[in-house]
Amino acid sequence: MPTRQPAGFIGFPDVKMRAVVIPDFFFTDLLPQIDDLAELKLTLHCFWLLNEQSGEYRYLRGADLRNDAVLLASLTLDNDLRSPAEALEEALARAVARNTLLRLEIELTADQPASPPILDEWYFMNTQKGRQAIALIRQGRLREVQSAIPDEARVRVQRPNIFVLYEQNIGLLTPIIADQLRDLEKNYAPEWIQDAFAIAIGRNKRNLRYIQSILKRWETDGREDGQGGAQGDRHEESGRDGEERRRRRYIPDEYSDIIVS
Repeated sequence: MPTRQPAGFIGFPDVKMRAVVIPDFFFTDLLPQIDDLAELKLTLHCFWLLNEQSGEYRYLRGADLRNDAVLLASLTLDNDLRSPAEALEEALARAVARNTLLRLEIELTADQPASPPILDEWYFMNTQKGRQAIALIRQGRLREVQSAIPDEARVRVQRPNIFVLYEQNIGLLTPIIADQLRDLEKNYAPEWIQDAFAIAIGRNKRNLRYIQSILKRWETDGREDGQGGAQGDRHEESGRDGEERRRRRYIPDEYSDIIVS
């Protein structure tokens, strides 16, 4: 059955319409960097949503974005291999990694004492006001940003997502690298990924293959810190020789013969 093609745009109606303010800096500096259609659509949609708000400090909630029918409809034609929800998650990660959006996780106390805390994601546009709001929140001054937030709310300590780790420490994302990073997220714990990045960066081995090799080694041999095994050998390893063996555990096989202490 042939795929139904969407109807063409019939044009803007002859009525008074509200304008959406987009800084010219978006067209001169940010737009040339965006290489993903879903990220571009999300960014423009965020400008529109923030324009609809009032108040000095404006932000978007992750839950609202994920339930935004207009936004999800705009992502339906993004890619046959991923759903609109998946396209949105990657677009959010890309926008955060590119530093277009500033993301915070807010922990709210649940209504029932025995219930776990409620997690809420807030996204701010990386403008002067957005950065000011982030600073106020980190100083514990949530209510100055959102008066409806209860006093018990607090910023949740969060690990940077894998796209942020890659863009800030390795290089620009490509579709192939993005797929490989998603595979890492599916197969390894966040703390493993962050630790592997830290080791690669510390040894100035800034490439994804090196990080993948570290994670595969840990998956196979375990980690000496008890996160996956190899902890039982710790009492046998002391002094310089023990330190060298411990260090080598973190080095992938294909690099072990070229790394000098």
